[in-house]
Amino acid sequence: MAQVRHRVHLSEEELAELKRLRAARRERRGEPALSVGQKVADLVAATMGSWRFIIIQSAILVVWIVLNVVGWIQAWDPYPFILLNLALSFQAAYAAPFIMMSQNRQSEIDRRRAMDDYDINVKAELEIELLHEKMDLLRDQEIARLTRIVEELVQRMEPKPA
Repeated sequence: MAQVRHRVHLSEEELAELKRLRAARRERRGEPALSVGQKVADLVAATMGSWRFIIIQSAILVVWIVLNVVGWIQAWDPYPFILLNLALSFQAAYAAPFIMMSQNRQSEIDRRRAMDDYDINVKAELEIELLHEKMDLLRDQEIARLTRIVEELVQRMEPKPA
């Protein structure tokens, strides 16, 4: 049986997009190597965002407050909790930029993954449309073949003139 080529009903833009997506699938992009600053930012964010850090810091703060209130150490923090406030402000001032850098990098990774997901969905939609068109073509060819067979059978069954 001769193979029949058919015209695809996807637009030129859709076909170009499908070609681009197929090529992108073949050349999967690797994640770029992290810089030292990015590694430090991730480490700081992971450390400060852990229960272990919260528990240790809470314990240190309780000890500091108790020692300062009881006065076991003379002239350690003569104005109650000013040094503690300074230490916590210093920690927050330096921790916030590290955490923001880590969050910004994670947001960029999430954006890239969302774009990859979108591309995959568009490609799947276009591929499914192509499969529908191929199935329609095969169905049309099968109907045409069966119609020819039925016509041949009808011609064979017709009485021949005497």
